[in-house]
Amino acid sequence: MLGLLVIIVVSWVLLHFIEKKNIEVLGIVPTGKRVIQFVIGMVFIMLVTLLNIYVETLVLKVDWEMQSSINYQSIFDAFVYHIRSALTEDLVFRGALLYILISRLGAKWGILISALCFGVYHVFSYGMTEAKIIPILYVVLVTGFTGYVWAYTFHKTKSIMLALGFHLGVNLMNAFFFESQPYGELIFKAINKLQLVDWNWLYFNLFKGLFPGIMMLLFVKLVLRYNSNIFKPTQSIESNENTI
Repeated sequence: MLGLLVIIVVSWVLLHFIEKKNIEVLGIVPTGKRVIQFVIGMVFIMLVTLLNIYVETLVLKVDWEMQSSINYQSIFDAFVYHIRSALTEDLVFRGALLYILISRLGAKWGILISALCFGVYHVFSYGMTEAKIIPILYVVLVTGFTGYVWAYTFHKTKSIMLALGFHLGVNLMNAFFFESQPYGELIFKAINKLQLVDWNWLYFNLFKGLFPGIMMLLFVKLVLRYNSNIFKPTQSIESNENTI
């Protein structure tokens, strides 16, 4: 919690002294519209992630076993943990620094730089610095593309809330099914599944990793095309290239 507070303070300082802006330009204050954005994003990506898990179940012939005793306190703790984790990462990669990058370099370059940094960050956070080049490139591609979509979402909605809902939703739904630290397999656990190798492994994992990001990107573009008032920005980021 202290780390999150430090990030918020640093964000305020950067925006105040570099851009002469208030931290509110990040769309971080939870107004009614932004809370709705957050909830819609979370529900949407949880459904997409559930569909992804269903496809994995069919392809890998996964046998799932429901936990004999569901610990609702652990589910609540996982929710709190993941919302803190997601908010921390979003403020770092899609907060003040992204705002400044968009303002100074334009939307295209700002979003690309943010996405690349997000992808490289996960190589270290996953402890893969000594892994082979293919797994490293895979992680950079998948998490980088996801970071691109979330940065694009921030740029278009002028708020971190929709992307934060996406971020929390995908992490929480995966925690219900898959092993993870500190919370994982909260409701189900896989007791048997096929093991793919070589190109089959690569093709399947590319689909599994990129499908949620593609669906989020299509969702954002769709709701913006129809100018939904819920997602309509209330402010703009001044830059030399505001459209992508």
